[in-house]
Amino acid sequence: MNTTLKKKTKHIPASYDVIISGAGPVGLFLACELALAKCRVLILEKTVEAHSPLKQLPFGIRGLSAPTIEALYRRGLLQELEIHKHLKNPHQNAVQGARRQAGHFAGIPFHDGDIDITQWKYRLPNATPTSLITEMEELETVLSRRAVILGVEIKRGFAVTGLHQNDKGITVQASAHSFESKWLVGCDGSRSAVRKTGGFEFAGTEPEFTGYSAKVDILNPELLKPGRNITSTGMYMQSQPGYLAIQDFDAGAFHGSAKPVTREHLQEVLRRVSNTDVTISTLHIASTWTDRARQVTSYRNGHIILAGDAAHIHAPLGGQGLNLGLGDAMNLGWKLAATIQGKAPEGLLDSYSIERHPIGAQVLDWSRAQVAIMKPDPNARALHAIITDLINTTDGATYFAGRVWGVSTQININGMHPLVGCSVPNFEFENGTEIGELMYNGRGILLDFDQNTSIKKLASEYNGQIDYISTTAKEQLGLCAALIRPDGIVAWATDNVMEISELQKAMAKWFVNQHID
Repeated sequence: MNTTLKKKTKHIPASYDVIISGAGPVGLFLACELALAKCRVLILEKTVEAHSPLKQLPFGIRGLSAPTIEALYRRGLLQELEIHKHLKNPHQNAVQGARRQAGHFAGIPFHDGDIDITQWKYRLPNATPTSLITEMEELETVLSRRAVILGVEIKRGFAVTGLHQNDKGITVQASAHSFESKWLVGCDGSRSAVRKTGGFEFAGTEPEFTGYSAKVDILNPELLKPGRNITSTGMYMQSQPGYLAIQDFDAGAFHGSAKPVTREHLQEVLRRVSNTDVTISTLHIASTWTDRARQVTSYRNGHIILAGDAAHIHAPLGGQGLNLGLGDAMNLGWKLAATIQGKAPEGLLDSYSIERHPIGAQVLDWSRAQVAIMKPDPNARALHAIITDLINTTDGATYFAGRVWGVSTQININGMHPLVGCSVPNFEFENGTEIGELMYNGRGILLDFDQNTSIKKLASEYNGQIDYISTTAKEQLGLCAALIRPDGIVAWATDNVMEISELQKAMAKWFVNQHID
């Protein structure tokens, strides 16, 4: 793909391994992963200012799911987040105890007391939390700080406007400058310039509604109910007084019109959706969004790769978009770094799209299903009633919690043990160290609970790519040994007398044997 600028560009001959378009959480986390593996990384971000009211509480509130929390913990980043330590539930009138709302599906809550955590048999008592609260600005601040420490270069005010790739790499044009790199990764959001110019097919479904997020002053706030309210014409929610989220089922017409949100327009929508005569006296800030659901058919085109909202978009119901994107970054980082450094087995980089595309498709369908039962029509109300009954059962609440929190996420990588493709349990060793603390360096781990000499010898053939750990854990879940990828996914495991050939196959699939006879 070749897009040429009309105005003269200044060529900057810096040799980067990877250029990332977008300094949001996904781009920053990916940069950290690459820089941890000693790759030279440049981030180009179109906005000049990193701060925005829309990134701060309450607009910028985001819920992190179990896989994201584990990823941050395994890189020593979780401890740097502060908001979750004092903000457990941001919504007013939050109930505590067994009836505490633990999450929701289409606004239908599931509760702590209904969830049977014993169904997640590989989740240990010392596991990181299943969910916690943060905000976009806090997350970006923590990730930016780490990226800079690792040597990542971040340029703000540089919007990608063109690119040209060949079999050796890619040239990126941004703000009258030209940069060269081996790879380009688009983490530049739902309106991704990299996706649009990089030759990707973006397939999916059109929206059912326009969503609004707004901060307002209301003359008669007592007319509005607190919390989330599904009505005969849509949905409105007050997380805090004056902070509104509204869904108006107009097939996305207003959002698509690109018209500014005025006080008068927002008041008309709120009155119609809430069926009240509420009066907005002042509109401080507002933004719109939709439930349009699209996904690229492949996450890679030559030397161009997509991650996060650049690769998939959907309604922000349940806050799964951020977690999905950070999962992309964790999956991609070590694979791209190994490819750059000549340590990647054949097909390793292709496995990024193979593994992440199905997970993205699942999240899009999860979003579509929520929209389907939130529509203001009799069919949707009937479905809503049935889902409400199911979610108030133990098995129902446990299923929805597993999906929303990401606890039940499993990648299909063809392993015989049920733990293969899952996140590694947070084993605590006899000396008190947890396995997550041993993953800060971004390498894989060959975990040997039986001190098997054959396993130790095999590990030595992959020196520098994996760490061999031979010890015992306080709870071993019946395992004898396990191979853990740098992203924390179990690639092989056994709880019986093992055949070394199966481990050899798994090692060769994910790492390069450096043994010289």
